[in-house]
Amino acid sequence: MTKPVCLVVGVGSATGASTVRRFASEGFDVAMIARNDARLKDIEAEIGSAKPYACDVGDLDRLVETTQAICRDMGVPDVVVFNAVSESFSTFDQGDPATFERNYRVNATALLVLAQQLAPMMTDRGHGAIVVTSNTAALRGVPRYALFAPSKAAQRILAQALARDLGPKRIHVCCVIVDAAIDAAWLSEYGRVRPDWLEPPESWPFERSEYYAHPDAIADEIFRLTQQPQSAWSFESIIRPFAERW
Repeated sequence: MTKPVCLVVGVGSATGASTVRRFASEGFDVAMIARNDARLKDIEAEIGSAKPYACDVGDLDRLVETTQAICRDMGVPDVVVFNAVSESFSTFDQGDPATFERNYRVNATALLVLAQQLAPMMTDRGHGAIVVTSNTAALRGVPRYALFAPSKAAQRILAQALARDLGPKRIHVCCVIVDAAIDAAWLSEYGRVRPDWLEPPESWPFERSEYYAHPDAIADEIFRLTQQPQSAWSFESIIRPFAERW
């Protein structure tokens, strides 16, 4: 029997990489899309069943070509995890409209293009799952997220439209909203300083590590959603650390 295929779009060193490892551990062949070819090759060397496809999903023509190559090389994915993100932190008056539009292209338009490419083939086969990773920017706007939150809100509504269209065709579409700062190793790896608003407040009474959502735990939730029985599908899963204020 051929192994099931999972496509992870947006493989960074945090949630994306953890998701690749989680599905590979469950017997999937995993196709990985990201801009950073070196990172993908490192993960490929670590996980023999993961195959890299370097692509900037903001280049929509290239995304179509890459998706078609994956289907030729590995087969139509059984699971698609859309984890790609373009983010920017700026108030509206200091924001660049070009950045605003790129956020939409990566966060929403790329998801649309990917669904247009893959959903018909998944429907013909009669099963599949598409998981979109998101955050609370999809639910509310705050000043420094003025260029980012609208695109995440659009992404969530697009995912809901896909879920309602594809559900009766036996394709499970769901959205994971992470209401937390993620413990992303790339911040220190690449010498970036975590913004103050993503650090635990001085009043935080627990261990510093308990302030963050851990990528492996997020990947566990993503995998769990793809295994739900058809009689009890979730659309939205909001996850947060035990002490997160909400």
